[in-house]
Amino acid sequence: MEHSEVVVNPTPISAGEKVTVNYKGLLTDEGANEVYLHAGVGYNDNWREITDIKMEPNSTGEWSAQLRVNTTERLNFCFKDSAENWDNNNGHNWSFEVHNGQQYS
Repeated sequence: MEHSEVVVNPTPISAGEKVTVNYKGLLTDEGANEVYLHAGVGYNDNWREITDIKMEPNSTGEWSAQLRVNTTERLNFCFKDSAENWDNNNGHNWSFEVHNGQQYS
């Protein structure tokens, strides 16, 4: 697999929501027995509130984790396994804008 498959639900993300991240990619292909979601919030390379969440495997070969996003800053994440091998989207990580939840008409 050349590119990792990452699905974030729901999108768009609103502040205060619980978000599910599903991953199937490089670490899965390499036979990782544990995968962690490495996540933080902030802009560019200034991540804050960094956390590692152990992901759970499912029957389709994907890994899944949930987290609550309590800010309107960007959600940034990448993945690592128990041997400290990383999938960071070729150095770009994954990044999602977080909205304040207001709808405009």
